[in-house]
Amino acid sequence: MKQRLQFFAKAPEIMKAVSALNKAVDECGLEVSLLHLIKLRASQINGCSFCVDMHSREARQDGETEQRLYLVAAWKESPLFSERERAALAWTEAVTLIAGNGVPDELYARTLEHFSEEELVKLSVAVGMINTWNRLCVPFQAIHPTPAAKAA
Repeated sequence: MKQRLQFFAKAPEIMKAVSALNKAVDECGLEVSLLHLIKLRASQINGCSFCVDMHSREARQDGETEQRLYLVAAWKESPLFSERERAALAWTEAVTLIAGNGVPDELYARTLEHFSEEELVKLSVAVGMINTWNRLCVPFQAIHPTPAAKAA
């Protein structure tokens, strides 16, 4: 696969704004480990290999275990995630797949058991942020630094 274009080079001003929002999300006060999980889960759903690779590597660098990273895709069946993490992952899936069923009232109420209203806004922006990155990386075929990508 060959990268179609470099979006930072083609639209630097808007990418500067995207990067500023990304920085604000990363510094919003939600747990870094939680942000890694939601970035990884949304990227899995969206089929963004660049972001799956990047966020799994970043999570490992920040102390996340291999086992939990492997199980993010099957978090509903895994006992390795806290109730707060499970709520965030459920919210991430609903917001990422919003066209399907929206966000049900039950999920909203259940998520508020683990997040304040302010945190829920931050969580929603974080989910939107990773979805923005996925929607840039997938159509423009961002290439991650793997041996396979270097050989191509």
